[in-house]
Amino acid sequence: MIPFLVYLAIFIAAFYVVRYITQKTAIQDYTSLKTVTFGDESAVRSNRAASVISIATIFVIWGAFTGSTLLPKFMHAPGPFVGDTSFTYTAELPDGSTDDATVYFHVHETNAEPVERALEDSEGFAKDDFAAVAMWRSKLLRVDRNDDVTKSDGAQVVAIDGQAIAPGEKVDVAGGTVTLSDKGTPNFQPSTGWQMEPIWLPSPEAVVKRTIDIASEGFQGSTLWEHLGFSLYRVVLGFVLGALVGIPLGYAMGLSDWFRGWFDPIVEFMRPVPPLALIPLVIIWAGIGETGKIILLFLAALWIMAIAARSGVSGVKISKVHAAYSLGASKFQIMRHVIVPNSLPEIFTGARVAMGVCWGTVVAAELVAAEKGAGKMIVAASKFQNTDIVIMGIILIGIIGFGIDVLMRYAEKVLVPWKGKG
Repeated sequence: MIPFLVYLAIFIAAFYVVRYITQKTAIQDYTSLKTVTFGDESAVRSNRAASVISIATIFVIWGAFTGSTLLPKFMHAPGPFVGDTSFTYTAELPDGSTDDATVYFHVHETNAEPVERALEDSEGFAKDDFAAVAMWRSKLLRVDRNDDVTKSDGAQVVAIDGQAIAPGEKVDVAGGTVTLSDKGTPNFQPSTGWQMEPIWLPSPEAVVKRTIDIASEGFQGSTLWEHLGFSLYRVVLGFVLGALVGIPLGYAMGLSDWFRGWFDPIVEFMRPVPPLALIPLVIIWAGIGETGKIILLFLAALWIMAIAARSGVSGVKISKVHAAYSLGASKFQIMRHVIVPNSLPEIFTGARVAMGVCWGTVVAAELVAAEKGAGKMIVAASKFQNTDIVIMGIILIGIIGFGIDVLMRYAEKVLVPWKGKG
């Protein structure tokens, strides 16, 4: 919740700062003042400053809440407590007599060796204690282990730092909290702060270091490039097969009422079914080999491409078709010069969507007996709580997917220059 609020605050602040700078530095003229852009999609362009600030904000928040060394310390969120602290407990005997003793704690970093500390004997039946605990961890301490009167003799802890406490209750102490277990044993939890433990979210530099290590040493018997290459191969092959079948099917549905009536129920039925739901059926039909993974990705792309092609054909303006007929064009010429060019924008949009779905499905496809692949790498790393490898895999999949989308947009710009021009 806190990182989201920080992100929201940066978004609002950046919006007003960039808009203020733009207004002060922009060159205004009469023509620009007359241009109406609100509601005109073609007039909206991605603000490069917003894109840069957005990416930078994500990495700053990531670094701030993981204690990254890439950021100055003043930008770090409050971290976990590390150092020496203590609290005093009050033990009560069955006859009502009480005695106080102090528990000293040394909270050390996760990879550091715990220290030892000798204590002098204190007066009374309750004796001082010492224990060490790693940050982000807790310590259940039998404080009566060295007392003259133990829990089995009827002694029980009734207060922590002068605050009355009962089993199941918690009180705040210096550097953390103390919870009394159901059996009356104090459990010390050092303050965790706002930063995330590396096992849940490693710092950016830890992910970069692990990426370099895996790129040179490999993971699970394959190099990083082999993992990514196999995923890319599966996605591209599944997408191409889906497009080769889906686009002609969509054209047939858009041009023939018979084909549309025949296939429309099937396409509309399969369209909302998530590809992940088909995994058991694909395993039964095609086994757990490479064929099953390609079939799953093929089905993920098929229905999207069919609907995109059908929509592209249905969206062709009838006036263009009538104009071509009036000029003596044949059906083949209308298909070649009117239907196909005007449906390509919709097909390219569907292709981008289908490729995104295929990338989202490849991880699930590689869950089934895959030896190589980005999804296999992520799943294997998650079993050993290698969060840095999991995040690395997610980032690389996102980068590759974004790169493919950029290439497809460029191809659309080159091959369909008439998009949006009527």
